[in-house]
Amino acid sequence: MTDKIEKSDADWQKELTPEQFYVCRHKGTERPFTGALFDEHRPGKYFCVACGNELYDAQTKFDSGTGWPSFWAPASKEAVDTHEDDEYGMRRTEVVCACCGSHLGHVFDDGPKPTGLRYCMNSAALRFEPEQR
Repeated sequence: MTDKIEKSDADWQKELTPEQFYVCRHKGTERPFTGALFDEHRPGKYFCVACGNELYDAQTKFDSGTGWPSFWAPASKEAVDTHEDDEYGMRRTEVVCACCGSHLGHVFDDGPKPTGLRYCMNSAALRFEPEQR
């Protein structure tokens, strides 16, 4: 993993779209079934939209029926960090990019084998690169 990336909100706002800024820097959530990547099924890799850190491989993506891109594992243990999230009266585990701290979504323990985890991510926080054939 590379060094941690730290920027001011003003710098992030210059680099991200308003939706990306809202989701990544202010822990926003896009509405289900509206994100560009929830129905993406091509082979490829998913990167942090803010810093380019590789987060997920399409081989771990699955249809959770929730309306958000869902994965059963990150690309590596070092790709993401997790934090307890007690906002909105719910106890959840927030997932952030390990390099820049951008909010990506949440992880739940109702996913498929082999991990049993569901990394439920916001499309606005991800950049998809299809596999070149």
